[in-house]
Amino acid sequence: MSYKKAKNILPAELVQLIQKYVDGEYIYIPRREENKKSWGSSTATRRELELRNSNIYYDHLSGIDMVTLGEKYFLSSKSIQRIILIEKRKRTNI
Repeated sequence: MSYKKAKNILPAELVQLIQKYVDGEYIYIPRREENKKSWGSSTATRRELELRNSNIYYDHLSGIDMVTLGEKYFLSSKSIQRIILIEKRKRTNI
């Protein structure tokens, strides 16, 4: 996200009205609902996590225990358990 100068993009009257409420402060103007992007849509992070989680699941199926998986993927055993459960549900449509 980059900052824009209000005086460069808004009418002077609107800038003056906004200054009545937030003089010299930063404000965030959210996107319209129809323009919102889903998490991870701008980067490869979502795909990378899906791939990692799939690998964790297949490693588990091949017999690697949860402690070793946690060490391999730098996650807690609880996180490994949660990922395995989610991946199992995806594949069995529970």
